[in-house]
Amino acid sequence: MADTVRCEAGDWVEVSYVLLEPADRSVNLPPETAAQQLIVWVKGFARDGADVGEELTVETMTGRSVTGVLTDVNPGYEHTFGRPTPELTHVGADLRARVAAYRVAADASAASPKAGE
Repeated sequence: MADTVRCEAGDWVEVSYVLLEPADRSVNLPPETAAQQLIVWVKGFARDGADVGEELTVETMTGRSVTGVLTDVNPGYEHTFGRPTPELTHVGADLRARVAAYRVAADASAASPKAGE
């Protein structure tokens, strides 16, 4: 017997639902994207108990009610923005060095006597 994952009312869960079928997607999308359903995943608090794979209504942190298929119980946040772009990895340090040099130059010019003083 397989273990089923079940949530109870009030549990933090994730549901998903199909927002757009391929026929309803924009014609401006690449063909491989347009051929796929547009699926939404929403996290919230379960209003009732359900097993993974069953339909369930959740209340989101903003108070919206969303109904979808239960996909996870107590989900985490596992997103990523990908690997850093090599051209951008040094931008922060470079900018801080430039600001520091500007401040040193500004302080030096403020400390030097002005013409006619």
